[in-house]
Amino acid sequence: MSGTLNRRSALTLMASSAVVLGTERAGATPQEAAPVALKGRIKQSICRGCYGFLDLDTLCQKVKPMGIVGIDLLGENEWETVKRHGMVVSMGYGIGSLPDGWNTLANHENLVKQSEDILPKAAKAGLPNIITFSGNRRGLSDPQGMDNCEKGIKRIIKVAEDAGVTICMELLNSKRDHPDYQCDHTKWGVELCKRINSPRFKLLYDIYHMQIMEGDVCATVTENIEYIAHFHTGGVPGRRDIDETQELNYTRVCQAIASTKYKGYLAHEFGPKNKLDSLAKAIRICDV
Repeated sequence: MSGTLNRRSALTLMASSAVVLGTERAGATPQEAAPVALKGRIKQSICRGCYGFLDLDTLCQKVKPMGIVGIDLLGENEWETVKRHGMVVSMGYGIGSLPDGWNTLANHENLVKQSEDILPKAAKAGLPNIITFSGNRRGLSDPQGMDNCEKGIKRIIKVAEDAGVTICMELLNSKRDHPDYQCDHTKWGVELCKRINSPRFKLLYDIYHMQIMEGDVCATVTENIEYIAHFHTGGVPGRRDIDETQELNYTRVCQAIASTKYKGYLAHEFGPKNKLDSLAKAIRICDV
């Protein structure tokens, strides 16, 4: 999630750029471009909501030659389109919402039903991950919120294990973009992972959000990588391009991630100021 980008509504942006990484011939189109050869130590994907200026089918056609292998944050009705292009739905929707998550006992029956419905479908479609959320505090202490999350998630973790799909709770900042969100520090999320004690419950470590909340990104990632299943990118401030205009060195961050032998995906989730040109630059920055 982000402040600048709202995943619950599609971005309304201008027409897309026709420039794709590796397209050197004058007049070449993305469809004509040869696939870019990346180092491949980091599997890069994108978040759908950042590219609302393209329909999903066209988006797949344009970004696959750039080296993008997956697309994040898609509903069930969109999975088949991505698969048709030989790409992965690297993170699916389906369990809860940002404000209404597992920290509230009254939500559990609905969340369990959603989990039991979506996880087998995700497995059949080849999705590695489904996103979920702690929910907003609404007066709950952090210990009580964690106890509640533990109770609820333990009810469905066997379903995830049988499906072979990882439930990823997203770490979000409560300082600027999502006031009152409970899973807002790595330490809290890691403790919840330890309590659930399953390889099918881990964290979605959003680099943008955790830079705002706690910094120390490289050390935090390397120390806690066993509890992290997925990453999102975004420049601080403003969740903009991850270039020299923002405060994190994403090449260094990706080197730290790669050093752990991480096998998951890193999905770009920033508002691209130059459409696909910005994505092409981000791919180069993160290709370590």
